[in-house]
Amino acid sequence: MARALRETLREDERAFIIGEDIGPYGGSYAVTAGFLDEFGPSRIVESPISESGIVGIGTGSAMVGLRPIVEIMTINFSLLALDQIVNHAAKIRYMSSGQFSVPVIIRTVTGGGAALAATHSQNLEGWYASVPGLKVVIPATPHDALGLFRSVRKEQDPVMFIEHILLYSTRGEVPEDYYEVPVGEANVKRAGKDFTIIAYSRMVNVALAAAEKLAEEGVDVEVVDLRCLRPWDKETVFESVKRTGRALVLEEAWQTGAFGGEIASAVQREVFDYLDGPVARLGGVDVPTPYSMSLEPLVAPREDSVVKTVREELGS
Repeated sequence: MARALRETLREDERAFIIGEDIGPYGGSYAVTAGFLDEFGPSRIVESPISESGIVGIGTGSAMVGLRPIVEIMTINFSLLALDQIVNHAAKIRYMSSGQFSVPVIIRTVTGGGAALAATHSQNLEGWYASVPGLKVVIPATPHDALGLFRSVRKEQDPVMFIEHILLYSTRGEVPEDYYEVPVGEANVKRAGKDFTIIAYSRMVNVALAAAEKLAEEGVDVEVVDLRCLRPWDKETVFESVKRTGRALVLEEAWQTGAFGGEIASAVQREVFDYLDGPVARLGGVDVPTPYSMSLEPLVAPREDSVVKTVREELGS
């Protein structure tokens, strides 16, 4: 992400970043380390602890022609800016009859797994994906993070750009040549013919690991990475399920009320005639995330629980 942000600031003089601890400290995840020295305090704006104020500044500056990148330290803290995000940024274009647009990018971090306890380990991206006027982008790989951010820079509407806390340590190939990943375009991360797993963010890696384990048993699993929740790529998902006849929607968020229910419903309705069984779902356990490092891994879906679910759906 550092490459994507640095590229944006160098190429667009309208762009600036505002958030908590992004200056001298270099960001909670070291993404903006060295940025203050390179770009100065007018482009790297250190803010007080006021998420509502940060998003409000981002929304207002976007309305008058700037290209703000708002950093909310974690998606949990975005609840303090919910009114600014949902009732202002997402609705200003509509309520002004197109007189104003709000091209603000709201970067934030989702997910558990880092022993940060219940109030700092939630997956709230699905909530934002239900809001008209917002776009929700949630990459799973370094390649997709850079390519999607380049596309997001061209958007005229507010975008939630959501990064999983455990993916900062992952590595992957990123081309030197310029490329973009279109917003709203899913990607088949692994081709297969027996079963489709639809996932996003960190669960893509879990799905791929489970697919390799199932391959040892002769089950060929296709893994579809949504990459975006709003808009989400129905065509790619539907075509995959048509090929395999089976589907599991996998996500880390609490299963009750999670965005996966929307995906499962759409697949069940639109691809019903191709299904060999009901669409399965696997999400997080409906409990606050434990602080205990021995208990926390049991809350989110794991490789073994995905393998178990697929076996059960296949009756094996």
